[in-house]
Amino acid sequence: MAAPERPEPLSLLVLTGFLGAGKTTLLNGWVREQAFSDTVVLINEFGEIALDHQLVEAATGEIELLPSGCLCCAVRGDLTSAIADLLRRRDNGRISPFRRLVIETTGLADPGPVLGAVFGHPYLPLRFPDIGVVTVIDAANGAATLGRHEEAARQAAAADVLILTKSDLVDAAGVAALRDELASINPLAVVLDSNAGEASADAVLAAVAAAARPARRLPSSTTETPPGDGHGVRSFTLTSPTPIRAEQLDLFLELLQAARGRDLLRVKGLVALAQEPDTPLVIHLVQTVLHPPKLLPRWPDEDRSTRLVFIVKDIEPAFVAGLWDAFDGAGAIERR
Repeated sequence: MAAPERPEPLSLLVLTGFLGAGKTTLLNGWVREQAFSDTVVLINEFGEIALDHQLVEAATGEIELLPSGCLCCAVRGDLTSAIADLLRRRDNGRISPFRRLVIETTGLADPGPVLGAVFGHPYLPLRFPDIGVVTVIDAANGAATLGRHEEAARQAAAADVLILTKSDLVDAAGVAALRDELASINPLAVVLDSNAGEASADAVLAAVAAAARPARRLPSSTTETPPGDGHGVRSFTLTSPTPIRAEQLDLFLELLQAARGRDLLRVKGLVALAQEPDTPLVIHLVQTVLHPPKLLPRWPDEDRSTRLVFIVKDIEPAFVAGLWDAFDGAGAIERR
């Protein structure tokens, strides 16, 4: 008997942003573009209304095909159950064979639990090997919001792509200062300015795809940044020239997550494994959610050392380096 055909891998995009940032406006434009014709958008109807009047009406039924070909539906109850139901309908030919799922979170949501719900599911990670987080930032109020609201800083830290809105309401110096603040929170993210025409559906999806290739997005070194004003978020890079055994890496990650899981806003990088010296392991962790690690076919450059970028809240770099040294003995933090 022939082995069952493996389901087609799909992509998942989590769209987040603080209250009033403008993610609704962006999403309204995206669902009308051809690039979103093979997309399902999930609306949380019990939270912030995600789409404009026309699309909210469309979402009052179980599922609605929009003119662009994008499917619009509402989340009723458990998120993972809603996603699993969409997959069953897709696989049974009851809805269009979408290739992408977009989940819009409410303005006060931490994206970590959304990612945790998906990657903690026994089946969904197999269907969604690629996941991206897009965070919308209000340029007019962004700096104040980041300093005042922890949720906003967590949203920025989790992002693969940051989209600035309302930059036309701020002078050039203000936009530059906000970009510097965002870089101190999340040096891994691509920043796009919607007012400069950089946030079309095609442009955003291309930026997310680029960010999903960590060998291309990971800096060779990242200087340690001090905690930002009011939000306590900082970034630093741990490097080690000595390959670590897989079981030691597992213990390091388990202990780190057990000790400070919620404050590990993001960890991303390449690990040199003693068992596989020619193929680096890609690590991507958001809080207590570890994406399934992947071995790359080769190192992206001549540097074969471990380099992990940490974006954390109120965690001292020395704590992470000390824990790594307990297993590896050769870790170092990149400093200014």
